[in-house]
Order: sequence, then structure tokens, then C-alpha cells
Amino acid sequence: MFLGEYNYKLDEKGRVPVPPKFRGELRDGIILVPGPEKCIIAYTPEEWKKTLRKPAYRCPGIEQNAEVKSRAILNSFSLNLDGQGRIALPAPLRTFAGIGEEVVITGANTYLEIWDKSLWEEEKTNSLAQAWQIIETL
Repeated sequence: MFLGEYNYKLDEKGRVPVPPKFRGELRDGIILVPGPEKCIIAYTPEEWKKTLRKPAYRCPGIEQNAEVKSRAILNSFSLNLDGQGRIALPAPLRTFAGIGEEVVITGANTYLEIWDKSLWEEEKTNSLAQAWQIIETL
């Protein structure tokens, strides 16, 4: 289970450390894909396989699902942690997510999210406001 929020800086080669407590779970590799928001989603290889088997990806005859699956696979990257527990974030994913020098890695239960720090702060503020709006309507 991935939980918590961790702040890092990218090095000059675009590498970021993976939080030490998660490195054991990622020893077999890490799959990076563009997230639905402006972030990078990081899966274990096993969790990525489960994600691709979920019903949203398997509904026959629904072109949109096939397109979503195809785009997810085409824009994914399979990486391994280096000897210092870092991953090199691919340039296309860094550009997609607007990642600058400061990065936040958040645990989201079965996967990690990798955010540009300023975008993450905006997302947290918006999410909190939306949560309060939902609570007020209950």
C-alpha cells in the first residue's frame, strides 16, 4: 500500500528518488503512465497488469475503451530503479505533467502519483474545496 506525500528535487539528468519505504515493492520495476490529471502515475508491473484487465479496458465493441487502453500503453514507460533508488522521468511524461525542478510523490493506495510541486499544491487546494462542497450537500 502506497501512502504519504514526499517532496524531492529532480537532478540535472531528470532523476528523482523513490521514497525509501516503497523501493522494496518496486524492485521488479516501475511502469510510468500519464495520469488523468496533470501528473504521472507509477505502478508496480503487477498492478499495471491488473489495471489493464479491469472492465473499463475490456469492454468489447466500445471504441473509446480500446482507444484509452491503446493510448495508455503507447505512452507508458517501463523502468528500473538505479542503485541509489532513483528513476529517470522520461521527457515526454515530464512535459505532459509540467514537472519542473520540485516534485511531489504521493501514495494513492495501489499506485504512486508524481506531480510538479506547484501543480500538486493547486490540486490539493481544489480537492479540499470540492470535498467541503460535497460534505455541505449531504
